[in-house]
Amino acid sequence: MAPRILIATTVRWPSAARVAAAFAELGAEVEALHPEGSPLEASGAVERAHRYQAMWPLRALRLAIGRAAPDLIVPCDDRAVSQLVALHRSSDGAIAAVIERSLGAVENYPQLMSRSGFLAAASEAGIRIADTLPVAGEEQLEEALSELGLPAMLKLDGSWGGDGVTMVHTREEARQVFHRLAAAPSLVRSLARSLHRRDAHFLRAGLTSEKPALSLQKFVRGQQATSTLACWQGEVIAASHFDVVVTWGATGPATVIRRVSCPEMSETARRVAVRFGLSGLHGLDFIRDEEGRRHLLEINPRATQTSHLALGPATDLPAALLGAIGATRPRPAVTSSELIALFPKERLRDPQSPYLKTAYHDMPWNDLRVLARLLGPEGRAPLWQSTDFARPPLPFLTRGLPIETATFR
Repeated sequence: MAPRILIATTVRWPSAARVAAAFAELGAEVEALHPEGSPLEASGAVERAHRYQAMWPLRALRLAIGRAAPDLIVPCDDRAVSQLVALHRSSDGAIAAVIERSLGAVENYPQLMSRSGFLAAASEAGIRIADTLPVAGEEQLEEALSELGLPAMLKLDGSWGGDGVTMVHTREEARQVFHRLAAAPSLVRSLARSLHRRDAHFLRAGLTSEKPALSLQKFVRGQQATSTLACWQGEVIAASHFDVVVTWGATGPATVIRRVSCPEMSETARRVAVRFGLSGLHGLDFIRDEEGRRHLLEINPRATQTSHLALGPATDLPAALLGAIGATRPRPAVTSSELIALFPKERLRDPQSPYLKTAYHDMPWNDLRVLARLLGPEGRAPLWQSTDFARPPLPFLTRGLPIETATFR
């Protein structure tokens, strides 16, 4: 019997559809909980969809788990992880069991999802970190600035993709940014943002008026790096490590990466997995300083934008995770190139980017409906016939989309 995977996401990131296609390619039955407008709506990998409701998130999550009866839940954003942890607290039986199986030691997640708390625990485990302190008020901010110096990074817990992260160069700038980030959003502003972005989470935030948690992180000059991990009961069972070549803005996500072999990043991943008893897919962000040392910056406790990649033995994360609950075999490596341009981010960042031709362009050939959705109106040509792209489409996930006549609309 094929393993059943429930993809859970509260945002409209393409990465969730990429992860769904990877599990389906490995023979899993995939269901998905997602909001309206997600690329998962178009995915040929998803056998059944469940509608996510931002105003009643735990109810939607509970219903999806009950109906899907998954072997594993794979969260694809931080908010989905927080909701799984919250649902675990109010559940028992099958729902609590599958959340524990999917995340690992759920009791460790409150500390894991605090930027300063996570790094404090990592430091205690002997991991080199970028020094980070919690800043609950202006007095703590001033003390942290005196200890860590300037410039520094002010970070908001519960933010992702570079949002809620600001570099500050002076004390006055730090105070201004702190007050802006620490202020609970007004109901009027939350309603306006909710309507503008078509996202009810902003309205929910205005109704709850929860005070955000912030931290100050020491600025380390160097090159960004990242790891993506599959873990099972506190053990790393597959991992890939990358240097970041290009990012989306100063603090945004990577758009071009380079595969690296790094014993220090591997050891950090091992220690993090052991310390927090992790299961599931996770990502770690680093900075490599001018002397080549890696400093851990933060954890992304969910599937990241590189989690779907199959890059050779011990690097196929979805295959490793399925192997932990049954039997599967890794997929062949999608490329031998060390340089990878991530789709669609690098294409959106610069349609004329040279990396779209010199690097492996990671387009979703195993899910053509998602490819069509992400390309938009301009992508009418059957691009797999172009010599610019290294991998032909895999037909078994197209479901009603004839490859020989398909156009991207």
